[in-house]
Amino acid sequence: MPTMRGLRGFRQTALFSALVFCFWKYSFAYLRYSVPEETSSGTIIGNIIKDLGLDVKNIEGRGFRVISGLKEQLLQVNHKTGVLFVNEIIDREILCDREKPCFLNVKIIVENPLEIHQAEIEITDINDNSPAFLDKNKSLEISESTPVGSRFTLEGAVDPDFGVNSLKSYQLSQNDHFILQVKEGSSKRNKIPVLVLQKMFDRELKAKNIFLLTAFDGGNPPRSGIMNITVMVADINDNAPVFTEEIYSVTLEENVPVGTLVIQINASDMDEGTNGEIYYSFEKSDQNIVEELFTLDAYTGEIRVKGVIDFEVKEFYEIEVKATDRGFIPMSSQCTALIKIKDMNDNAPVIEITSLTSYITEDVKSGTVVGLISITDLDSGVNSKIACTCSDNLPFELKQSFRENLFSLVTKSRLDRESAPQYNITITAKDFGTPSLSFYKTVVVNVLDVNDNNPRFLQNPYVFYVMENNTPGASILSVSAVDEDTNENALITYYLRENEAVDRSVVPFLSINSNNGQVFSFTTFNFEELKSFSFMVVAKDSGIPSLSSNVTVNVYILDENDNPPVVVFPFTQNGTAVVQETIPRNVKAGYLITRIRAYDADVGYNAWLSFSLEEATDSSLFSVGRHTGDVRTRRAITESDATVQKITILVKDSGSISFSASATVIVTAAENTEAHALSEVKRSTTEEGQDNNMTFYLIILLSSVSCLFIFTIIALIAFQCHRAHRKYLHKNYLGDVNYAELGSKLLSFSVALIGFCNSWKLNFI
Repeated sequence: MPTMRGLRGFRQTALFSALVFCFWKYSFAYLRYSVPEETSSGTIIGNIIKDLGLDVKNIEGRGFRVISGLKEQLLQVNHKTGVLFVNEIIDREILCDREKPCFLNVKIIVENPLEIHQAEIEITDINDNSPAFLDKNKSLEISESTPVGSRFTLEGAVDPDFGVNSLKSYQLSQNDHFILQVKEGSSKRNKIPVLVLQKMFDRELKAKNIFLLTAFDGGNPPRSGIMNITVMVADINDNAPVFTEEIYSVTLEENVPVGTLVIQINASDMDEGTNGEIYYSFEKSDQNIVEELFTLDAYTGEIRVKGVIDFEVKEFYEIEVKATDRGFIPMSSQCTALIKIKDMNDNAPVIEITSLTSYITEDVKSGTVVGLISITDLDSGVNSKIACTCSDNLPFELKQSFRENLFSLVTKSRLDRESAPQYNITITAKDFGTPSLSFYKTVVVNVLDVNDNNPRFLQNPYVFYVMENNTPGASILSVSAVDEDTNENALITYYLRENEAVDRSVVPFLSINSNNGQVFSFTTFNFEELKSFSFMVVAKDSGIPSLSSNVTVNVYILDENDNPPVVVFPFTQNGTAVVQETIPRNVKAGYLITRIRAYDADVGYNAWLSFSLEEATDSSLFSVGRHTGDVRTRRAITESDATVQKITILVKDSGSISFSASATVIVTAAENTEAHALSEVKRSTTEEGQDNNMTFYLIILLSSVSCLFIFTIIALIAFQCHRAHRKYLHKNYLGDVNYAELGSKLLSFSVALIGFCNSWKLNFI
């Protein structure tokens, strides 16, 4: 359960979080709990939901995680109830420094939505360790000449517990020779027992003396440990070595080479000879690693580096050094070497992706948080200060969070899946040490598609040419559109729509395959009835909401030679065009007898007619103009020629599979010269009248068409000027009107009409 101090800290942290919320998107709280060490697994520490003030009704679907940074998962959170409990038994003496209060700082991660909170769990000490001497049997050799007041420093007991449960006092068994004094070591927790001689020994009375030293801690009830002290009395070498300093202090850089001199210890002995010769050694201590890291020269007192010195493993070493003489009964004294390790920049930053969203939609807003990045550096001071950056030229950036070395990866501009469906973001963490060390980590963010692209036709507009007399139900054309989106957003359906401002509807006799854009016709086209038509195709995707676009399809019907020539005569006989002409017998060669008039409903080569003499009573007497249809005499008529001549004229078009028609001309040669002259005058008058009438009609027709064309162009230009200021709102409405194309069609129609009229005139002159 949270302590009162933890509850007060929670309230203060909650108030601070409310203020910080305006500056940081995620809520934050600082929780404090307390739990004794050795607490059994499953012991409840607190309730995250209750202590964070979360709404219990809306907690379903939210997850809870604890990140402690330790290899062992000492704490766990129940994902449903939010209960924070002990997962593994916690040993304070292993987890923390025994000389300081023990706090376990963890991150509480609340998901959906993401929240990060800081929790501090104090691991309180219990009196589960007794004071203990490393050497439970201590032997002292004391000369009988040792003066009263001599001090004998013993190795202190060690109690891993903290606070009141740590080592408090010593008690020496009742005796006449020693009194016990306790001095403070370099650390306040280090209590060193010192035996002070108050009565000199007499070896002749007792050569061996045994004492009992008991160490007590401050627990309730107290726990204790004992050391047996055996004092051997000698009567020589009555001076112990004396160090120049009781405490030696030095600063040593980490990672120095093996063999580097750390410090030189110096002691002297007032005795002479072997009793004054000194050798140095390490005292036994609770820091067994010292002998693995340092060597002591027994003769010079030099302490040198033996192993790898790592600031991150230990920042401070306290080494007890003993100087012993070589007397028959050696005497010794101790000093303390304090070695402070100086941190060097030998640890690169470590990037931890606390949370990452691997998939985001392309329409997310700028500033959307994609992930949280936590960076740690085992170094200290300026060597642990971190600068964090991410890849340039990407729509992402890192923002510093309210906590040091905690960053948010956010979007800084709009994403476009069609341009970049995936981003490989390299995050670089670089410390400020000298030389600087850095660490790289790449995260992958995939961009999901949204329906933000309209279907796009491959052509705009489409122009197709279809032969007349097509087969009903067959495909006549195909349109296609593409969509840059994916999946359903790119699935296109096609529809037909009537074009605007058309004279006749064409959509009812057309059908489109909605899947592939193939257009079918239910009717047969006849060029002579329909020259062209247009309609619109709409392409619509399957996104939500769906997007669409349309395209104009212009279809031009191509002519086939499906109409035979038609000969125009005033009368026919038995369905055959027949004309009778009377000419004088004395006409010369090249005399125009008649002109065959014919037309073809087709156009182009299919309507290009040619005339030939198919059959004649006397083929040597007459000729036919191939392109004019003029029937003329090839020579003068003789007396031997028949009076009535029958000529059959074949009229044929120029189609690939040509059609033809025939006309019969019956020519009578008259003997009466006056009648012949009258016939010539009549023919001339008739032809001149026909030419004059035809010319008059053509002038009227051409004038009308020209006026209609000019009026149409002027009206269209005026209409477009009137609509110019609304063009951006009516692109679809006005965009389909191609005035240049429409004018071109009118002009083509006019020229075609003029050509038709000229042809008609030519055939009827």
